[in-house]
Amino acid sequence: MCGITVSVIQNQDATQCSREVWDTLCISNAKRGPDWSATHTVTHHNGTILTFAASVLHMRGDHPTRQPHVSAAGDVLCWNGEIFDGLQIGSTDNDGTLLFGSLTSTESSLEVVDALSRIEGPYALVYYSAHEDAVYFARDPLGRRSLLHRGNTDRQTAFMLSSTSAGALTSDFDEVSTEFIFRLPIATIYHHIITSRWHCQGDLEALPRIGQDPDSFVTSLLLNTTVPPPQDPLGSHDMLPAELSAAIGHLIEHLDRSVHLRVQHVPRLPREMTPGVSTTARIGILFSGGLDSTILARLADRHVPQDEPIDLLNVAFENPRKLQAQIRFKSQGKGKGKKTSISLEVPSSTSAYDAPDRLTGREEVEELRRLSPHRQWNFVEVNVPYGETQATRPTVEQLMHPSKSVMDLSLALALYFASRGRGSIRNGEGISEPYQSNARVLLSGLGADELLGGYSRHKKAFYTTDWIGLIAELQLDLTRLPTRNLGRDDRIISSHGKESRYPFLSLGVVAFLAALPVHVKLDPRLGDGLGDKMLLRLAAKELGLVEASSRRKRAMQFGSQSARMEEGSSRRGDQTLDVTATEP
Repeated sequence: MCGITVSVIQNQDATQCSREVWDTLCISNAKRGPDWSATHTVTHHNGTILTFAASVLHMRGDHPTRQPHVSAAGDVLCWNGEIFDGLQIGSTDNDGTLLFGSLTSTESSLEVVDALSRIEGPYALVYYSAHEDAVYFARDPLGRRSLLHRGNTDRQTAFMLSSTSAGALTSDFDEVSTEFIFRLPIATIYHHIITSRWHCQGDLEALPRIGQDPDSFVTSLLLNTTVPPPQDPLGSHDMLPAELSAAIGHLIEHLDRSVHLRVQHVPRLPREMTPGVSTTARIGILFSGGLDSTILARLADRHVPQDEPIDLLNVAFENPRKLQAQIRFKSQGKGKGKKTSISLEVPSSTSAYDAPDRLTGREEVEELRRLSPHRQWNFVEVNVPYGETQATRPTVEQLMHPSKSVMDLSLALALYFASRGRGSIRNGEGISEPYQSNARVLLSGLGADELLGGYSRHKKAFYTTDWIGLIAELQLDLTRLPTRNLGRDDRIISSHGKESRYPFLSLGVVAFLAALPVHVKLDPRLGDGLGDKMLLRLAAKELGLVEASSRRKRAMQFGSQSARMEEGSSRRGDQTLDVTATEP
């Protein structure tokens, strides 16, 4: 994981505003990579100045690899990502170094595109090819890492790229599209700057993601559109049909491999960073106690050394609106119609943090402990007081920008506090003790609902337009995965020097699930808790997760109580917020 900040500017055009934005972005990006940061400048013969800044979170190799990568020929790479497939990477290798070697050996834009098409994993990068005199920038096809860009506006003549946002200071920044690999010729930039006619979007070359290798990780996937014949649901039989049994086994194999690739070779933290701690968890899981996160925990247990703990990060918010509703309900029940004064205190029998995800999380950690008693499962209760939520809100709004809806904020708050990892765990006597998770790799179950049919709208599509409508809805989910705010989540989580990894969004897992007939993955006729994500539920049973297999879908913002905290809060998740500039 790294932070990237890049500027292309004419020296005489370096306005105070541009410098302020640059300084703010560099400070923000330094938090993404606390292990190293540096800047490299290229001065073009025509006076254009290219400045590359990178920070490094050490996740590969024996020691932190310095960035930006710079070759003797003058090529420069700022790399923020992980390569899990496509290149042979040993336990002591650095993937950015290996990719830089591949890129510097290219001689044309087609070869650059081909080199990037051969790798699989989350990434964002900026590459300057000295012999082409051009800047390439791109995100992986699913957009799992953030990269924002700003072109020319009426106020600015600096072209900028950044992993992070600076709120209102970067109001003219947008997410880089994942559809193409972009190429920006420096000579063209110079020409348009001096003639005051530069419009960046018109100068960018959008290169299609087409690799020479037919197995390249490049293209958008199409779902299997086979409509099942009239028959009973596959999952309704006492003995599962061979087609379904085979799919269960293959799903476990694909998902297990994806988890394995994402938890191996994670460096241990230096002892000076964890004083007094004998064993520190290197892997954490954003853990709601739901189906998706519990399966990831079960599979991670196979590949993380048995003497290491795994942190299960479970977040819950103090929600005044819900607490007042509980008080009103109890007061109405006690009096049976009589007037009763309402106390503003929380009922003593209830914790303000007994959110739905907290309760299911406690149940599921016990199931994991029964199945894997050798493992130290750290169930980290992250409790967020209302006052802290309000105090932190401006920072979170700035980090998530250009995402700016009510729902964006609810989800971003949950991710911000969960990934920070500051909470408590219970010792052997059941006593709660303060705990800070130092796990730098955080697994997330994001993608399971889109790929396996976990949303209520999937059921609605089926009952409205049958299988054809359901397939169309699932295809829409697959097509828009790159725009489902993965960049927002990356900006939030990485602000703590942590890295999110998404086993369900391995392109191998995505391709496997896309190729399956729809009725093998889900069947709304079986009802909630069984028909939705049917294949994943059956896989959970196969893994011994009987309780997890029947848990119903719950949105993170409601399970953690991060949504609608005040009376009169908007019920519309798409309502726009006012984002202000605040130091992250």
